[in-house]
Amino acid sequence: MRIIAGEMRGRILKAVEGMLTRPTSDKVKGAIFNVLGERVIDARVLDLFSGTGNLALEALSRGAREAVLVEKSHNALKVIQENIGCLGLGPRTKVLHMDAFKYLENCSAEVYDLIFLDPPYHKELVLQSLKTLSSSIYLAPNGVIIAETAKDEPLDVDDAFFPLEIRKTGLYGDTKVWYIQRKDV
Repeated sequence: MRIIAGEMRGRILKAVEGMLTRPTSDKVKGAIFNVLGERVIDARVLDLFSGTGNLALEALSRGAREAVLVEKSHNALKVIQENIGCLGLGPRTKVLHMDAFKYLENCSAEVYDLIFLDPPYHKELVLQSLKTLSSSIYLAPNGVIIAETAKDEPLDVDDAFFPLEIRKTGLYGDTKVWYIQRKDV
């Protein structure tokens, strides 16, 4: 796993040992950032279920202003902090050791341009996250929520998630990526 573009291109990232954390592959990460394009520049990023910090750190390498990384696993948190330290990104990051839903319940005044959701598959955590995000102001008016699920995991965003709607999807092997924005934009 590595940073694939930007000022830290080619730098290797540490991974969490074991099978509990599933980092986004370079292929999927490249596809995500190709879709996002210039939206990354100067963006404020929230990386829920952060794992290794892979997505937020890639965004920072590509010009994001700052990132908040939320992770409840102690082992993953140590890896995130090591990756941030190796890349010298401490001043542009805030790492929180807490459950993603606790963060969403307690930090409703925060607004982000990009929100990454890459929780464990088949646990409906993306749906649960979207329910909370749809009833808050976390997403900036032109912001994008990027959610990863298993390819066979449904994500029915309906009127219950207003004002959010699925704008685009991509399928990459076993992973499906969903790009979600506000309907009113």
